Amino acid sequence: MSNEVGNEQELFDDNCCSHEGSDRKSHHPDKVKNNLVTRLNRIEGQIRGIKGLIEKDTYCDDVINQISATQSALNSVAKILLEGHMKSCVVERIQEGDFEVLDEVLVTIQKLMKK
Repeated sequence: MSNEVGNEQELFDDNCCSHEGSDRKSHHPDKVKNNLVTRLNRIEGQIRGIKGLIEKDTYCDDVINQISATQSALNSVAKILLEGHMKSCVVERIQEGDFEVLDEVLVTIQKLMKK
């Protein structure tokens, strides 16, 4: 695990998710939410940059490298969210006897690994 993801986890002191009935929501501390939004804003800028490269007929390899960097940045956001989810929400649900959460997490991990 990268130190970057580990540092983010320190901020997940409270349960980040609630699963009251069928209404599933997450709650992240403001510092985590701000960090994630900042990362996503940067990724949004990268996407606009890729679009601009394509519009300017930039060399394909250069565009592909930018796409790869953007995918890596998105994966970093997913890792932060997944780690927080597993260390708080999943642990809490298992402690409550809800072992179905493991199947949910496995499906999510399979989806992430396909990319």
